[in-house]
Amino acid sequence: MADTCDLIIVGLGVGGIEVANQAAAGGLAVTAVEQNLVGGECPYWGCIPSKVMVRAAEVLGEADRVNELAGWAQVVPDWAPVARRVRSTTEEWSDASAAKQLSGRGVNLIRGRATILGPTEVGVNGQRLLARRGIVIATGAEPAIPEIDGIDSVAYWTNREAIQADRLPRSALVLGGGAVGLELTQVFRRFGVDVTLVEAEDHLLPQEEPENGDAPAEVLRAQRVNVHTSTRCLSVRPTRGGVVADLSTGAVVHAERLLVATGRRADLDRLRVGAIGLSPDATTIATDERLKAADRVWAVGDITGHGAFTHVAYYQAQIAAADILCREHQAADYSAVPRVTFTDPEIAGVGLSEAMARAAAWDVRIGLLPVANSDRGWLHGAGAAKGVIKVVADGRTGRLLGGSVMGPSAGEVIGFIGLAIRARIPLTTLEEFIYPYPTFLRGVKGAIRRLDPR
Repeated sequence: MADTCDLIIVGLGVGGIEVANQAAAGGLAVTAVEQNLVGGECPYWGCIPSKVMVRAAEVLGEADRVNELAGWAQVVPDWAPVARRVRSTTEEWSDASAAKQLSGRGVNLIRGRATILGPTEVGVNGQRLLARRGIVIATGAEPAIPEIDGIDSVAYWTNREAIQADRLPRSALVLGGGAVGLELTQVFRRFGVDVTLVEAEDHLLPQEEPENGDAPAEVLRAQRVNVHTSTRCLSVRPTRGGVVADLSTGAVVHAERLLVATGRRADLDRLRVGAIGLSPDATTIATDERLKAADRVWAVGDITGHGAFTHVAYYQAQIAAADILCREHQAADYSAVPRVTFTDPEIAGVGLSEAMARAAAWDVRIGLLPVANSDRGWLHGAGAAKGVIKVVADGRTGRLLGGSVMGPSAGEVIGFIGLAIRARIPLTTLEEFIYPYPTFLRGVKGAIRRLDPR
């Protein structure tokens, strides 16, 4: 016998929970399946606890600037209060309250690993679930472990073990110069860890503009981080004191701990997506503007390949829920998806990069403003004046296509650029806009004024 409901949701990260809540509020009988913690990566190992750590490191960075700007101070880093705050924020990695909230909204929660049996059928714990309306796949992604000789022989960390650490190692080798790798590298370094950072691409944050990928390397090197770009880790092996790694440059790195931060992946084969006509060998699930992946199948979140961001999962969930409930909604639009790396200073981007715009044959115009030009007296320390505000525009339409910002409050500034892209605001309007002074936001106007002539 099979249990029947209106909607089955596989995976309860931010996206899955939002669909479940809206569908239940809309009168549907919802069954949700989760094999790990209700809430997914964000509240337990991702954006929330990592920012507890980032904030603690920022305080140490600010304390270092007292001697230059305001007087005299001596600070001794201590990881213990940070670990306590992380445990408190994550409720000791318990999802009891999240599960209770979900059940309180009328969602039937089943713990276990789901297997897709068909467009309206899911198997879990030997039980068959049937859905009259369909299913939603929201299983997210997990750390991608690179194929490195000896990787299975060492007790490496991913972001999860790093977040849960009660103590920090004396030294760490970080593989991956993306957002996770950079944030954890700076946190570790400010708490006294000797860090070596290795990135295979020619600049850090490969998804960002080169100008704001090269600058973080300068900042981290100034903080005595050993940064290796255009470098691959060829092999690792355990030693009595931790791990030894051989790099493609010929360098040999000894570290107490290896942290792997080389991206994330979805395991579609384990879900058995072939049962709904999708390729189990694919890395993501393609969806249309309604978040439909197949007949009576929707997908939201990291698994769709539009960025491993909480805000994208939530955005997609709202569209999918509206479609499931047969309500009017806008089509999914990814032209202005913001991304922020919460280092000190922050690095943020949105829309198309210069390279992407040129590849798409836009009439590309570039405007660059060094953040140092916006110095109002507080760009001291941590390389805050290293980055640029860069805008990418189309000369034919006179509108922005993308933007990149490195500097204090970059995550706030990028929101303004993203709005301009999404709303298709003309460059003339952006240039004539009254920007508050003195703010870093005003640098957007400066970058627009420096756009290449047509």
